[in-house]
Amino acid sequence: MPTAQPPHNVFLALRERLPPDPERTALVFEEESLSFRALVERSENAARHLVAIGIGRGDRVAAIAQNRPEMLFLYYAAARIGAIFVPMNPNLSEPELTYAFGHSGAKILFHDAASGEGVAAGIAAERRRPIEGLCDAAPGAALPPAEAVGPGDDFLIIYTSGTTGNPKAILLDHAAQVAAARALAGMWDIGPGDTTLVALPLGFLYGLSTAAAAGLQAGGKVVLLRRFHPRDVLEALVAHGATIFHGVPTMYSMMLEYCEQQDRHFDLSGVREIICAGAPLPLEMRRRFSARFGAALQDYYAMTECTPVFGRYSRDPRPVPEGSAGLAAPGLRYRIVRPDGSDCAPGEQGEFLVRAAATVKEYFGAPEQTAAAMVDGYFRSGDLGHRDADGFFFITGRIKDIIIRGGANISPSEVEGALISHQAVQDVSVVGGPDRIFGEVPVAFVIRRAGSAVSAEALVAHAEARLADFKVPRTVRFIDAFPLGKTGKVDKAALKRMLESGDDR
Repeated sequence: MPTAQPPHNVFLALRERLPPDPERTALVFEEESLSFRALVERSENAARHLVAIGIGRGDRVAAIAQNRPEMLFLYYAAARIGAIFVPMNPNLSEPELTYAFGHSGAKILFHDAASGEGVAAGIAAERRRPIEGLCDAAPGAALPPAEAVGPGDDFLIIYTSGTTGNPKAILLDHAAQVAAARALAGMWDIGPGDTTLVALPLGFLYGLSTAAAAGLQAGGKVVLLRRFHPRDVLEALVAHGATIFHGVPTMYSMMLEYCEQQDRHFDLSGVREIICAGAPLPLEMRRRFSARFGAALQDYYAMTECTPVFGRYSRDPRPVPEGSAGLAAPGLRYRIVRPDGSDCAPGEQGEFLVRAAATVKEYFGAPEQTAAAMVDGYFRSGDLGHRDADGFFFITGRIKDIIIRGGANISPSEVEGALISHQAVQDVSVVGGPDRIFGEVPVAFVIRRAGSAVSAEALVAHAEARLADFKVPRTVRFIDAFPLGKTGKVDKAALKRMLESGDDR
């Protein structure tokens, strides 16, 4: 029997989920519930609104807001008319937003009240509109046929959160977004019976596409939270009977810390897929999470440029080996290469070159960056690792994060894994610090667990029992909270600046 062809574009991928029951719930936000029929209708109303204000095929339309349904309406509305959607992180500063808006060439910026009075205020008033009015009636605004938008048409520009210089603008087309949702649904067996809770920002691909759109386009229900708070997430997971949840390690650390400090207990055993991506997931955190909540926390690996890459298949009964990011995702092609570009032998560590179901079309407006990032159609991940004999992949470090101590390479994630195994450690982040003799040495920033008074000397001794001597951080600095980047991940560049300035706050 021939395989069904994927939908022509992202809007059609949603619309094809109307049967057999268009009135079943698609989206829940605070006190409002929308059926699949209502979601499609509101997305088309939003498309008419865009047409009425002069947005057409190929035009860019940007949005900055905390999580709310209108961000998803814009996603599908832009898909409906062939426009290009440019979602922005609500945590951007005014200069960052102004840069991204200008660089993208967006005609208009939709914003919520908080952003309109804050970071968006620097953009000309005639280029800004409140997002709350997105679905207002637009009389006389006719829509072109939905099928007129093709799979190769540009659809999304996503800005990455770089730590230096201006962020990169990642351009994705409809084919990439449709294929990514299908691959994710296939890997995690997502279907109409699933409920995905989304607390990640919709201004990033992880929240917008991997979590929300993949759930909807698989016919499942999506429960949207305005923002992440550990208490709100834990209560919502239970109250809504969620089966799928996505987060980054910092979010899971905060959930653990909240429950330990408040002595609260939540049974998450009904959440069948609790997915962690964005940064290395320490094994000890995974163990503590499972013991506390009765649910497994699983690694997943992807990038904004390539999605999905590695993960666990829901229907595969084999346990994922400790430290592994899982198997190759549906449709993935990969190479593991040495610094000279030659292919590694089985089991040998090298850089991952990948081509996923959704792979960056180009870095928008940056042909030289695009050329440097691609090798024969594969994307250079910058991540190091290997594949074992059973097909499981292991991420062992990131090229730019590797600490080189006297010529020896040290992976920060390995050191972090050793330190977080101490019962008094809540979280840890390791960076390279300058050293007169060795050039660079590992330095650990540690958040103690509530009520703990563990010393730096005790943690050094703990690391010495688990690591080769040259990997042991001889400097441990205690910190109340990590500086976080725009995506909620630990900002290691900020930690390095603390080292340089001597500021541990």
